Amino acid sequence: MAQKVWQAIDKGELASIYLIVGEEQMTHDETIRRIEKKMREKGELEKFTYDLEQVPVEAVVEEADTVPFFSDYKLIIAKNAAFLKAEQKSREKIDHRLGDLEKWLTHPSPTAITIFTAPYEKVDNRKKITKLMKEKATLVEAERLSAQDLVATLLSYASKENVHLSKETAEFFVARVGENLTLLHQELMKLATTVGEGEEITEELIRQFVTRTPEMDVFTLTNAFVQRNVSEAIRIYRDLLANGEEPIMLTALIAGQIRLMLNVATLQRKGLEQQSIAQQLKVHPFRVKLVMQNRQKPTEEQLFRALDAIATVDYQLKTSSMNREQIIELFLMKA
Repeated sequence: MAQKVWQAIDKGELASIYLIVGEEQMTHDETIRRIEKKMREKGELEKFTYDLEQVPVEAVVEEADTVPFFSDYKLIIAKNAAFLKAEQKSREKIDHRLGDLEKWLTHPSPTAITIFTAPYEKVDNRKKITKLMKEKATLVEAERLSAQDLVATLLSYASKENVHLSKETAEFFVARVGENLTLLHQELMKLATTVGEGEEITEELIRQFVTRTPEMDVFTLTNAFVQRNVSEAIRIYRDLLANGEEPIMLTALIAGQIRLMLNVATLQRKGLEQQSIAQQLKVHPFRVKLVMQNRQKPTEEQLFRALDAIATVDYQLKTSSMNREQIIELFLMKA
């Protein structure tokens, strides 16, 4: 949905009102950036930003209806439209005159483009104001992107920076950095600057310059544990502790990785391919690929034994007076 709106913006097809809904901040930022860029290409503009958790919405309406003094157009950004969510009486700070907004939505100002942002997982579609906003505004859905969309977006960014990035390398990149689009974009820009225009971003370059996520380290740690490679498992564990990771969080990640290995093994037996397994388990395809291509793939018996052991560790972490770091280290030593 966002891609289609962006294409229209880039063509100069600007709407009077935009509504951006969802938690992916990169989509919010990119939509606003494109609108502002296209407006500035057409001439001078005045830009105003309002926080609707601090300012009533009628102030935005009044600003939009006021003719600009020093330019032809105004760009008005109205952030945090919390009145579109379900009622939260205890957290309400501002009394918005939504009737004023409803009237204005029907006849918006011709000299202003107004962007409302609702950076929430969902809004209350039963509300009259939400229905009207979605009807009158151009809707931009800022949902967390799927693994496939993340890879496609990375390839698009790489193309714009005039650097080469293969689909397989983009998948590796997402698996290493995680599914935060803002962070992915930042890391890609660093790599593009490092290699220069016309050059290729390789997996080796990513390994060299991009910090691994705890999830990737836990994958390696879990493999070492179930294969009874005690020294390797403890080395990775101590590195994670040195980087500030918490034992309880690491326990949850290890348990999640073991369950992923079990689920992949089960679905493989049923004849499912990598992409289908990833879709069914709702995880990134590269994580499934790593499990499937593991040359030292643990048996299901080993995995069930490890899952039972990590459940005991989790209980000890929450109830024992022992040093938390030592509890997990002792667990790893019993591999």
